[in-house]
Amino acid sequence: MQIHESAENYLETILILQHRNGMVRSIDIANELGFSKPSVSIFMKNLRENGYIKMASDGYITLTPAGREIAEMIYERHTFLSDWLTQLGVTPSVAAEDACRMEHAMSSETFSAIKALALRMAEEKANG
Repeated sequence: MQIHESAENYLETILILQHRNGMVRSIDIANELGFSKPSVSIFMKNLRENGYIKMASDGYITLTPAGREIAEMIYERHTFLSDWLTQLGVTPSVAAEDACRMEHAMSSETFSAIKALALRMAEEKANG
């Protein structure tokens, strides 16, 4: 599944806002990302046309199964990488910024290998 980084960011933002607020509209996304409402509306149209979101007649946005799969993948990468970098001693703000860049650039294979190594190391540390 190959989509652009900007689409991944929008889908991840929708997922985060759904968890935080329950319902999501374009204005919520614009406010969260600091983009203009017209820019977000255009992008929402593209995401809808590509089958990643659905928009209700009242303007509320939901992720389709395909959109949710991408959003959850990106969110998992972001939270895992951010936490891992913080555990390595990186300040939380820098870790979050770096994780945001890394989450889009690495393959699933690389992420799985990093995650497996980090979990193995944590288990070894816990078992002494």
